[in-house]
Amino acid sequence: MKIIIQRVKSSSVSVEGKVVSSIGRGLNILVCIESDDDIKTIHRAAKKIPAYRIFQDDEGRMNQNILQVGGELLLVSQFTLSWNGKKGNRPSFDNSMDPSKANDLFEELCLELAKEVPVKKGVFGATMEVAIVNDGPVTFSFDF
Repeated sequence: MKIIIQRVKSSSVSVEGKVVSSIGRGLNILVCIESDDDIKTIHRAAKKIPAYRIFQDDEGRMNQNILQVGGELLLVSQFTLSWNGKKGNRPSFDNSMDPSKANDLFEELCLELAKEVPVKKGVFGATMEVAIVNDGPVTFSFDF
């Protein structure tokens, strides 16, 4: 699984011109479920994401996590992250999991994270417009 986490002041997802999800302060998370991912991968990510200390404390250091700042999560399925760009010029998404299976794991990730943090999400498989006001900017890439 590949994940891009962006610390945001706000973020929203629109489908066909209508906002379907939005958050204020928190994390915008782009999620790519890959063919070798399983429920263990999902649980590992769900445990780590709320613990990442990527919010500033009173001294300006990244020393607080999403739970400490009372933020929200916006998860967006992003299968295009599976292409690493090392070979060729046309993206290949062979490493992405079949959409029907990927959706189940994406939903499981949302459910697991929602046990600790308010979670909103995009529409799996839809063409989405994602609006992000990046805070910092602060962006991290993770492989699970």
